[in-house]
Amino acid sequence: MNAKSVTALNAALITLATVTTAHASGAATNKVFISGPLILIFLGFCALVVVVQLIPAISALYGMLKGAKDSKVEARAEAKSR
Repeated sequence: MNAKSVTALNAALITLATVTTAHASGAATNKVFISGPLILIFLGFCALVVVVQLIPAISALYGMLKGAKDSKVEARAEAKSR
């Protein structure tokens, strides 16, 4: 065996020797969390922020697409006039 394979074998053995199993937490998992009204208001505010940011993004995308279409029409007109 060459030095590289011995090094790889040692690394694999060290990794396997130090790995431990994950133990389940002692916390109860059957509890139901009921959101209060403040949490729901906060999530509604977050959704409102996302929607308000989408409005200028959509209008900017529309403007870019319209500009790209207009530039293609102008390029065709210039090519035909020559």
